[in-house]
Amino acid sequence: MRDTFAETVREAIHEDPRVALVLAVISGDKFREPAARHPERVIDVGIREQALVGVAGGLALTGMRPIVHSYAPFLVERPFEQLKISLSHQGVGAILVGIGGSYDASFAGRTHQAPGDVALVDTLPGWAVHVPGHPDEVRELLRREIPRERPVYLRLSSEANRAPVPVSERLTVVRQGSGRSAGVVVAVGPMLDPTLEATAGLDVTVAYASTVRPFDREGLNHLTAAAGSADVLFVEPYLEGTSAHEVSAALSDRRHRQLGLGVTRDAELRAYGDPEEHARAHGLDAEGIAKAARDFFLV
Repeated sequence: MRDTFAETVREAIHEDPRVALVLAVISGDKFREPAARHPERVIDVGIREQALVGVAGGLALTGMRPIVHSYAPFLVERPFEQLKISLSHQGVGAILVGIGGSYDASFAGRTHQAPGDVALVDTLPGWAVHVPGHPDEVRELLRREIPRERPVYLRLSSEANRAPVPVSERLTVVRQGSGRSAGVVVAVGPMLDPTLEATAGLDVTVAYASTVRPFDREGLNHLTAAAGSADVLFVEPYLEGTSAHEVSAALSDRRHRQLGLGVTRDAELRAYGDPEEHARAHGLDAEGIAKAARDFFLV
């Protein structure tokens, strides 16, 4: 996904004079050629993350379309006040492209982990949040967002599904349950493949989301009506329960049950480990999702 992002942005810098890229050292080696050709639009501020977003806000105020990139904790958590003031409060947009996600860079320790990134961005009004599950989706999402003006958070991952799903801001049904199914499972981004494996033996509708904000509330309401059950299992690759309020709003007209799977809130994992070990510890591998799904739907 990171390579696809770099390739797509390199093309955009050459093709669109509005596009500017703001870096804080991270991935700078991937943009040496456009930096040499367009030094006024490829800006590396050094390891100064608050300046990273502040510069982007200034560029946006001049009519540019800044793309801002770093690891998720350095892009969202550390400069959050600048997201709030330099972008949201000023009424301008930028495309934030984060890598590392919840624990992709677990080998680098807690400083490089940001399971709360989407929840934090969700406190700001009007932001679009995309969580692609395949590199092809990264390319399409960027191409759609660059001509726009709104603020965007594009969350990349080192994990990917085997095949892309057509990009849409609506929920996409990947597996249809019967009209008397146990309910609906929503899988976000790279959670799709393990979720499909985990629910293979259950009569449930599985829907996919690469865009989680704005959330397709109407679509979820329709899917639960068609499934014959308003029980919803939501599988997200970041902090568990991040989208619980969206499910509640979508199903406010009917009695429903919901369960959110994600990075646990109960404890911090202090051993470095690798991403697979973190996924297993949080119950986000196929085995963990399967157990949670059986316990939830087969009560």
